[in-house]
Amino acid sequence: MKRVVSVSLGSSTRDKTSQVEILGQKFEVSRIGTDGDMTKFAQLVRELDGDVDAIGLGGIDRYLWTDKRRYTIRDADRLAKNAVKTPVVDGSGVKNTLERRTIEYLQYNGLVDFGNSNVMVTSAVDRFGMAQTIAKLSKSVVYGDLMFACNIPIPMRSYATIRMAAQTLLPLVCRLPFKWIYPTGKKQEITVPKYQKYYHWADVIAGDWHFVRRTMPTIESGLLRGKIIITNTLTEQDIAMLKDYEVSLIATATPNLAGRNFGTNVLEGILITLLGKRPEETSVEDYSCLLEKLNWKPTITDLT
Repeated sequence: MKRVVSVSLGSSTRDKTSQVEILGQKFEVSRIGTDGDMTKFAQLVRELDGDVDAIGLGGIDRYLWTDKRRYTIRDADRLAKNAVKTPVVDGSGVKNTLERRTIEYLQYNGLVDFGNSNVMVTSAVDRFGMAQTIAKLSKSVVYGDLMFACNIPIPMRSYATIRMAAQTLLPLVCRLPFKWIYPTGKKQEITVPKYQKYYHWADVIAGDWHFVRRTMPTIESGLLRGKIIITNTLTEQDIAMLKDYEVSLIATATPNLAGRNFGTNVLEGILITLLGKRPEETSVEDYSCLLEKLNWKPTITDLT
């Protein structure tokens, strides 16, 4: 049996192991949270190196992207380099294919009319495939990179602005301690409502779930009632919570494996194992061909 393990900076309360069969191959897929402990994370990667088929970086990106320009997050790169035998993935390859297709699937199957919707993208440089596709389809977008990652209450309203801000800020941001720019460990379980006017304005909220969860409105405000959430890495408890909020529809790019939408890094680990290639050898075309064989479709949960 093939083994794919996602080591995450997130809370261990979200841990999960599933066994699935994909294209005739049996997989054991696991997510192990380290509660924000970088030392424990590095140790786990070293222990898994050579014993599993792929290691995913969970709760942390190794790379951020705008167009074809890639920026490396220093903390994540250090963690990844603890493995020398087993391929390490951070989900970038999947974000560049699957998340683009998710937006196109929702538009062309009549599930979301991006052209007539206000869309808030929590972080365009994190979900770059999703953000670039939304930019082509929607004329009314707020990109929350400065708000959600840097706590600077400035919305950006065009992808051109994202490109310019990224070239200026990412060389510095990528050198900061990762915990300064993204919730890790138990911080992922704390919600402090912020940016409420944009939650009120948006018909569609797209992007990283932990950014959304960290700042989402109270249930009493009713600000998520009838909204569409496009995200990832949802547990059964997360979906139940969004149902209580009266969210109308949830779309996730990754498939539901035994009751859990694992992160993009997990799916990327499965894909490179099926391809028999290392991440640096894998092209967008490789992922696209494999997704066709898998007859991939996003997971749609209608809560109405």
